[in-house]
Amino acid sequence: MPPHEEVRRPPTDPHPAVRPYHPTDRDAVADICVRTAYNGGDSRALCPDLRLMPSIFAEPYCHFDPELAFVLDDGAGRAVGYVVGTADTGRFVKDFRRTWIPRLADRYPEPTAPARTFSEEMIGLLHRPERMLVPELAAHPAHLHIDLLPPWQGRGYGRRLMHTLLNALHAQGVPAVHLGMVTVNTAARAFYDRLGFHEIPVADPGPLTYLGRAATTD
Repeated sequence: MPPHEEVRRPPTDPHPAVRPYHPTDRDAVADICVRTAYNGGDSRALCPDLRLMPSIFAEPYCHFDPELAFVLDDGAGRAVGYVVGTADTGRFVKDFRRTWIPRLADRYPEPTAPARTFSEEMIGLLHRPERMLVPELAAHPAHLHIDLLPPWQGRGYGRRLMHTLLNALHAQGVPAVHLGMVTVNTAARAFYDRLGFHEIPVADPGPLTYLGRAATTD
């Protein structure tokens, strides 16, 4: 049975736990990203290249800010959810531009024409890290991404992951954190509302809603 089929079963282990990300979690984190990357759902039908979405939304955070990467372990060593982030979005964008894009440029060349497919749109995002520099978010210098496989959602594990990251950001002296969520993902919005995130008005948000809160679990 392929590893990704196993993690789709409902959780049965009584002792799942949040722990720091380890490089051996790379493939599991990528799989989680792919299965949750399209408005909170599976992106494989629209993006058959299974490395593309993780290369944008998960792996660079694990590479540049490993101390802010945490996974939900199913109790048997397998990551079934994760939260990743950066304490300094401006620095992250510079690192992304300077060293991350060159690592991927051969596989994902910069587009020279308007995107016609979802995959082409995502490749365009890869080459535009400056999109993360939104003036209205300056008071919230950190940002994050959080994803869990469907069987592990709605069970309090997302809250555990989020609190772990918030505590880590607070320990680094970060005042506040933001995230950008696809506006149509109403289930995600309800989750963030329960965690005390508030909407941050942005002049040109596109398909996203920006949310922020203090980087503390208080």
